[in-house]
Amino acid sequence: MSRPSSSVPSIASILSLAFLSAVMVPTVVHAQAPAPASTAAAPTAQPKSLDDLLQQVQHADAKDDALNKQREAQFAAARDQQAQLVAQAKKDKDALDGQSASLQKQFEDNDKQIAALTQSRDAAAGNLGELFGVMRQSAGDFASAARNSMISVQFPDRIPELDRLAQTKTMPPMADLRGFWFQMQREMTEGGKVLRFNASVTAPDGSKDKKSVLRVGPFVAISDGKFLAYDTGADSFSVPPKQPAHHFRSIASSFEDKTSGYQPMVVDPTRGVLIGLFSQRPEVIDRIKLGGWVAYVIITIGLIGTVLAVYQFFFLTFTSTSVNKQLEDMDHLSPQNPLGRVMLVFKGQSVPKDEDAEVVELRISEAVMKELPPIQRIQPFLKLVVAAGPLLGLVGTVIGMIETFQSITESGSGDPKLMAAGIGRAMIATVLGLGVAIPMLFINSALASRSKRLVQILDQQSTGLLAETLEARQGIVHA
Repeated sequence: MSRPSSSVPSIASILSLAFLSAVMVPTVVHAQAPAPASTAAAPTAQPKSLDDLLQQVQHADAKDDALNKQREAQFAAARDQQAQLVAQAKKDKDALDGQSASLQKQFEDNDKQIAALTQSRDAAAGNLGELFGVMRQSAGDFASAARNSMISVQFPDRIPELDRLAQTKTMPPMADLRGFWFQMQREMTEGGKVLRFNASVTAPDGSKDKKSVLRVGPFVAISDGKFLAYDTGADSFSVPPKQPAHHFRSIASSFEDKTSGYQPMVVDPTRGVLIGLFSQRPEVIDRIKLGGWVAYVIITIGLIGTVLAVYQFFFLTFTSTSVNKQLEDMDHLSPQNPLGRVMLVFKGQSVPKDEDAEVVELRISEAVMKELPPIQRIQPFLKLVVAAGPLLGLVGTVIGMIETFQSITESGSGDPKLMAAGIGRAMIATVLGLGVAIPMLFINSALASRSKRLVQILDQQSTGLLAETLEARQGIVHA
């Protein structure tokens, strides 16, 4: 009874082996690769006896040992591979750490370089921005000056270029900046030239024609002896409907015909403004027309007085010359001069020798009186002109003031142009009246002086002749 118990395992041993087998099998299954379908599907044979169970347990143990060895081998191989991977990973990490440090240093260097370049860029951008602003402002200012300059008629393509530079939003290239400098330099150079060139000229009737234009710097331009006007931004000149006074036109015509040497010329520093103002000034004829009928009356009286004064001047000059010649030769009396005619009254054959002194004196006075009207004529009329000129001017002044007050009554005093006609007539009439009276006053004084000299000569010579006659008669009586 004791032998079977020693040779046959106990129930506890069998159960423990069965438990271990049950425990180990799932572990083996999870550690290995999936078994083929035929093996996995093969059912486990059920032990029929304890020996079979023991064999099965042994067989399972052997199988488990093989699987464990296989797993250990796999774990060892995986451990070596993992160690190699770890070593390679450390090596790669070290290399990447070195590369990261190099990149970090390069990043810091690049950051510093970027900061320096940014600062340099900002400084350059500030300078370029200031230069760009100055360039645009200068281009705009010069574009305005070029529009107002008559040199643009000769170079019409420069204005669009300057406008483009003045309106650009970006910094222009160097070629445009050089072109801008060239335009400014050409403006200064051409401003010091007297140049003749062909340009379009618009006549007062609106017709255009190509003509030879003489330009004196940027100040004035003339063609055919006429001053030309330049409108801002225009590509041609125009002939104003009214030119300056004849004196200015004659200077311009002489200057235009001159080809060498020096010649005086009218220069307008305001580039046409002053010439335009001078052109608007009325000339003498216009002022006379503004004076109205009073001006024509004053001028007519002045002309009549001037003609008569000139005639009397030549008459007195001729008479003075003939009297002076007669004074040099009193032995040969001539009836062609007043002195000769007065002397012949007493030295002729028809003169009685025994007349009383009183009669002789009366005859001398009569002879002198006959010569006075031709000598003193015109002078009363000139005195009348001297007196009437200011009075007629006063009449024109009153009429002009009446018209001025009428304009003020109709439209008020807001617009001076409405009152200009009346005030102009008032002033023109006064000026014409004084302009006629003052010269006539001097002319009358000169004629009176000449006539008084002739009358004085006649009185002296006639009185001397009377004294000689009386002395001769008294000598005859005493004898």
